[in-house]
Amino acid sequence: MINNNSLSRRNFLISSAVAGTIGVVGGIPLLSSCSTEKSKKGDLKLPKLLDQAPDGKVIKAGLVGCGGRGTGAAMDFLDAGPNLQIVALGDVFQDKLDSCREILKKERNVEIPDENCFIGFDSYEKVIGSGIDVVLLCTPPHFRPSHVEAAVNAQKHIFMEKPIAVDPFGVRKVLAAVKRAKTLNLNIVSGTIRRSQKDYMETRRQVLNGLIGDIVGANIIRNGGALWYRSRRPEWTDMEYMLRNWVNFCWLSGDHITEQFIHEVDVMNWYLGKNPVKATGWGGRQRRVTGDQYDFFSIEYLYDNGMRTHCAARQIDGCSNEKVEQINCTNGYADAAGKLYDLAGNIIWEYPRPAEGDTQSEWTVKNPFVQEHINLVTAIRSGETINDGEEQAYSSLITIMGRMAAYTGKDITWDEVLNADLYLGPKTYVMGPVENIPETIPVAGVPGKE
Repeated sequence: MINNNSLSRRNFLISSAVAGTIGVVGGIPLLSSCSTEKSKKGDLKLPKLLDQAPDGKVIKAGLVGCGGRGTGAAMDFLDAGPNLQIVALGDVFQDKLDSCREILKKERNVEIPDENCFIGFDSYEKVIGSGIDVVLLCTPPHFRPSHVEAAVNAQKHIFMEKPIAVDPFGVRKVLAAVKRAKTLNLNIVSGTIRRSQKDYMETRRQVLNGLIGDIVGANIIRNGGALWYRSRRPEWTDMEYMLRNWVNFCWLSGDHITEQFIHEVDVMNWYLGKNPVKATGWGGRQRRVTGDQYDFFSIEYLYDNGMRTHCAARQIDGCSNEKVEQINCTNGYADAAGKLYDLAGNIIWEYPRPAEGDTQSEWTVKNPFVQEHINLVTAIRSGETINDGEEQAYSSLITIMGRMAAYTGKDITWDEVLNADLYLGPKTYVMGPVENIPETIPVAGVPGKE
């Protein structure tokens, strides 16, 4: 049974009062700030990105979460280099697993034996225990913390989709797991693809090397149409309905500020290399027809040096759409996708994109969804361990911080969100009835009233 208090927006902080300091998780001390890249201006180099991972002994992977993103991740893993195999699948729904299995057969000629196909909430444990080397974690993000923890305990390398959690409790669990993974020399690569994308990497290198001065702020926007939703079917239980409609329920997705907008917020965090000290935010819901999430967010983050950044996201059909990843500096500003401007708005540097059809240029941008798996496999085969779990944990927490500010109308500090005793969703999972499904239908003609 779901704890309804943990799902109510109005009780978002009441039922889980922002608690006193939580110092350890699983016996591992919490980190107080994210790791930053230490480099003098002009010294930051562009890491070499391989077009494919080096050859080596067979690496076997299992997929947990067989929806569209999980199926795509499985194929991306197979495309990352030679001697790579998908050997096990797990999901809560048979039709999702069957569809994934069929696509892998059709698109990559990969057949998964019946004995390695697992159904149920415990399917992740069976996939992890099926003799694999790597686990691909692609379920709705509510489940990520427990899955990451189990994979690390089983000493498996990990690809984990973004975000890594929907609440502070989950973030702390992941932070503890990724710290333990480092002691075990396990590799963890996360689904924040911009950090694996050459044009984004080179643009950031130019900025951090001082080409347009010091960073003084950022303006981050992602405005687009409404995401998909699933209408309730008579044969679905309450739990099945929410799982099949997961992008519309906060306990499963973290709301779109966390589930989708994390890509853009992570770019900002990647540049700044520090966590905000406070978030002030607002948002609202007027158009969604299922679930309990907002249609839009607007968040201002304050940093310890007085710097402020603004992040806004909207998912409403029929409006103007745009994506902005602008990093403001003393002598200009950056479009993180590949351009630098002076203060007058003149382009002073642009990523040297190769001509169409030129695949041999050193500036060719590899599909980042494949590149992140190339990086993972390369690390496994080279012995040069990589682990970006901490960075994604903090990016996830910063989006959660903004969501909490918008939901409550209160300023939220970094210490409050890091230590909040907030857990969303059930502690146990049953495919059956759920009392008081957290759906909020707007009242027509009364903005903001629910």
